[in-house]
Amino acid sequence: MSWLETFRTSWAAVRSHALRSVLTVVGILIGIAAVILTVGLGLGTQKDVSAQISALGSNLLIVSPGSTTSSSGVRGGFGTGSTLTIADAVALASHVSAPDVKAVAAEKTSSQSLTAGSTNWTTSVSGVTPSWLSVRSRSIEVGRFLTSSDDAQSSDVVVLGSEAAQELFGRTVGVVGQTVTVAGTSFEVVGVLAPAGSDSSSNLDDVALVPMSTAQTQLSTGASSSVSTVYLEAASAGRLSAAYQEARAVLLTTHGIADASGADFTISSQDALVSTATAVYRTLTVLLTGIAALSLLVGGIGVMNIMLVSVTERTREIGLRKALGAPPGAIRRQFLVEAAILGLSGGVLGALVGSLAALLLPAAIGSSVVVSPAAIGLSLGVSVAIGIVFGVYPATRAARLAPIDALRTE
Repeated sequence: MSWLETFRTSWAAVRSHALRSVLTVVGILIGIAAVILTVGLGLGTQKDVSAQISALGSNLLIVSPGSTTSSSGVRGGFGTGSTLTIADAVALASHVSAPDVKAVAAEKTSSQSLTAGSTNWTTSVSGVTPSWLSVRSRSIEVGRFLTSSDDAQSSDVVVLGSEAAQELFGRTVGVVGQTVTVAGTSFEVVGVLAPAGSDSSSNLDDVALVPMSTAQTQLSTGASSSVSTVYLEAASAGRLSAAYQEARAVLLTTHGIADASGADFTISSQDALVSTATAVYRTLTVLLTGIAALSLLVGGIGVMNIMLVSVTERTREIGLRKALGAPPGAIRRQFLVEAAILGLSGGVLGALVGSLAALLLPAAIGSSVVVSPAAIGLSLGVSVAIGIVFGVYPATRAARLAPIDALRTE
């Protein structure tokens, strides 16, 4: 019997028990769709997390101060100290000492209450340098950003985040030129930042930015020269590691620290954040995929069950074909092809259902679902493999039937 005849006979056998075949296919369909969606959710979440982290800035290094120790010996966590200064930012901006650092932006942050007319709102007020906008990859929605002239003159001007503007004025358009009061000083709103969403620890749109010199002289609660964070933009993604090493060396030198283990600062990168988040979601994806794969196992058992029933029902047919000269290999091949048809049908339909669900789910759950062609291809291969693997035993059983015994079967 040729392969074409085998496929034709197998297809006719599958169609002759349409309801039974459909129920078997549904078991595989659910498993394949579940695997595609699980992998898609994992990839989509990784994509969303990477996008949120990238919103911090392009090729970004974040320098944070060390810890503090109170008079009673209680040590604070990293970031609580005042070990970073404007002088450190100036040293890091030197292209001689750090040639792979493209730009530097210092930030001095405190929580302040802002008042606009009868409305007040407590938010994060940061003194920043003019380079902050480009280093943090942010943009202005209306108005302008802080300039070198504002910093040199310690001007009383402020740039609001979109959410801070919304809370104070109920809008983001038409607020330029308005006045807000911070710590008893009136500031003119000169611009509003374009929305950027949130990162892992803060709302990037709920901020107010003032010139660094203004923050040091009017809003500072600690050492006026200290800064909360220094952001470094590497010249390119490929030079991020070099920029990290150069920044570390510069700060160890300016702080007079000989042993790197005693550094009073920390430097983190986007790569570290992305790697950590990706590792977490990869583990979660593997776990969920394993759970979804159990439904494929159930579908495979269903294929085996149906094929065994089919062998029992067609015992006389098998005996007749063998009596007419059909070799065991031809009998085995026919039942394996039937099992493969059931598996492939479930795989194709499962891929279609999974892909359609991936298009509809993001609007319902608020998270991206990335349909991977590799996952679809692998799922189709697995579905066929399941049909063949779980069809081997029934096919072998059919091939081993003795013709005389098969013909005697009622």
